[in-house]
Amino acid sequence: MPPKKAQPSKAELAKKQKVVEDKTFGLKNKNKSKNKKKEEEKAREKELNDLFKVAVSQPKVPVGVDPKSILCEFFKVGQCQKGFKCKFSHDLNVQRKGEKIDIYTDKRDAETMEDWDQETLEKVVESKKMEYQQNKPTDIVCKYFLDAVEKKQYGWFWVCPNGGKDCHYRHALPPGYVLKSQMKALLEEESEKIAIEDEIEDVDRDQ
Repeated sequence: MPPKKAQPSKAELAKKQKVVEDKTFGLKNKNKSKNKKKEEEKAREKELNDLFKVAVSQPKVPVGVDPKSILCEFFKVGQCQKGFKCKFSHDLNVQRKGEKIDIYTDKRDAETMEDWDQETLEKVVESKKMEYQQNKPTDIVCKYFLDAVEKKQYGWFWVCPNGGKDCHYRHALPPGYVLKSQMKALLEEESEKIAIEDEIEDVDRDQ
């Protein structure tokens, strides 16, 4: 019979255990600390999101307006969780695309003194005092504006060659104004109607 192996003493076992612990020291704790940091970051992020959600609110959609033509407020601040399922648009250019330009109102009329404070009002009055006498605004429609509309060049980025925003002619079509291109189409339509009426009369005479 082979001799029995001597059982290691408790002191030797304790020594081996200590060596193993020394080699793995910090590895368990390291993993725990990483997880703890991740949890803390997630908790902080959630707290920030909750704070932002209080401040951010979606606009009310007016009746008959497509929600996809309105930019998602949560997406704007990077908080929208719905993704493509969101009923609002996630396209930052949607406002510019959706908004059609109105050629019957002058954009410069939009700013009114209701939005001004006293200081702004005084500045404007002072600066306009002399300018208004020299360069009185008129109800005459700007020829460059008309030309741009006729040639379909008028848009958000169009600038009047007659001084841009300082042009004192109107950049809006008068109510009921018909463009030359529209007039041409109307005249052609009218002439077609007349031709059809003449044909009908001729047919009636023949009978």
